[in-house]
Amino acid sequence: MVNGYTAHSLAEALEIRAAHSVIPYAGGTDLMVENRPNPTYLFLARVPELRGISKDETYIRIGAAVTYTQALESPLVPPLMKAAVAQIAAPAIRNAGTFGGNLGNGSAKADSVLIEFVTDAKLRIASARGERLVNVADFYQGRKQLDLASDELIAEILLPKPTPGERWHYEKVGGRNALAISRVSFAGVYEKQDGRIVRLAAGFGAVAATILRYPDLEAMLVGKTVEEAKSLKPDFLAAYEGRMQLTRGRVSAEYRKAVCLRLLGAFLEEMGI
Repeated sequence: MVNGYTAHSLAEALEIRAAHSVIPYAGGTDLMVENRPNPTYLFLARVPELRGISKDETYIRIGAAVTYTQALESPLVPPLMKAAVAQIAAPAIRNAGTFGGNLGNGSAKADSVLIEFVTDAKLRIASARGERLVNVADFYQGRKQLDLASDELIAEILLPKPTPGERWHYEKVGGRNALAISRVSFAGVYEKQDGRIVRLAAGFGAVAATILRYPDLEAMLVGKTVEEAKSLKPDFLAAYEGRMQLTRGRVSAEYRKAVCLRLLGAFLEEMGI
């Protein structure tokens, strides 16, 4: 028997979350395969405040209970995010799985979370005590370790709106098409203005306890001309090779590092570096 509470508004959900020990449940695609003893769920799929996609002057705002299919059908969701969620599992999973669930699972394999890392997304976290904004990179504190109190819910993902000159690259490496879980995933964002690189972000998923991104290494090329960046490219790649401490999964850590470096190099080459 499944025990739980069904919320019909965000306020009601937060009241239940504060009063009871419950597991937030939206699409349930991760929770359904877990073998928890006598879980009590907080069902969120009927909370309208968590189901919308909107925009303001700065952000594309995606509710935590928005499904991947909703995102793919929305003209507001940026192409980079669509490229990632289009490769999540099969249509049945995309119809049920949600952005908040992908975050709340705390996995470095989470496809949408990788995009949130490289775009510097923020999360709106809500509780009956109030709300707060958290950088997604700070929200992930380790494998299955999140900056989320027992009375809080992920309410919304705030994706910075793409700029006109923004370019991007996304690639997911798996064993076969039927194996939806990433062995290695990569996302990069690049922007050049007046002949100089003004933005470069590179993130790696499914290779460590959390999404990997190194802003200090990215800064090696920011502010440089493309020709200057080309001359720095060997040092740049060497710095990544030295920094990456990867875990073994379905494949070896050595394989993962080799693939990560190949994907990073291909991204730079595609951007003209």
